[in-house]
Amino acid sequence: MRRFATDNGLSIAFGLLFLAALALQSIAGWHSYNAEQIEHHEQLVSWGRYVSSSSFAVAVLENWQSEYLQFTLFILLTVWLLQRGSPESKEPGKEGRESEKEQKLGKHADASSPPWARVGGLRTLVFSNSLLILMATIWVLSWLGQSIAGVAEFNQQQSAHGEGAISWTEYLTRADFWERTLQNWQSEFLAVGSMAIFAVYLRQRGSPESKPVGASHAATGVEG
Repeated sequence: MRRFATDNGLSIAFGLLFLAALALQSIAGWHSYNAEQIEHHEQLVSWGRYVSSSSFAVAVLENWQSEYLQFTLFILLTVWLLQRGSPESKEPGKEGRESEKEQKLGKHADASSPPWARVGGLRTLVFSNSLLILMATIWVLSWLGQSIAGVAEFNQQQSAHGEGAISWTEYLTRADFWERTLQNWQSEFLAVGSMAIFAVYLRQRGSPESKPVGASHAATGVEG
């Protein structure tokens, strides 16, 4: 167990932080939701009912979808686009999908290469793009879940005010849906773009997200 914890410390730490933050979010959201219920002279709900509601689902999924959109675009764009001096970028001249030899595919695979890197054909093609496929799939599903929960929450509010419900496609044309969605997207794009630029000139000793402290500002694709 100690060896497992050491070898997987980063994922374990972020997994625990995620669960703690999600739990605290649910508690804070529950109290906020009930405060609005009191304000509108409506019945209070239990914590269990709140975490199974469309309100909580929207709050969670609208952040998930923007995060996975960020990863999807970052994985895709860094194949072709460069940022000179950034450890987040490949070195100039190495942009693109690279050769089979550089990627250890087919006959260039070594003994430790995953089986699907050696077999060729469709399986190797899928495995060659598997990270992008997974991130894009999670993003699409999260966005879809956000929109479905969003229209359910919206229609619940419409019903409470004695107004008619709208369809999912009508909800997708609403400015408030896209305002919430784009609010998350722009923050993710800003964060990733800032990291790519700041890492050119700033350092964090010992971090693989930073260049070595003494590396030149022009050094690209070098991790410390």
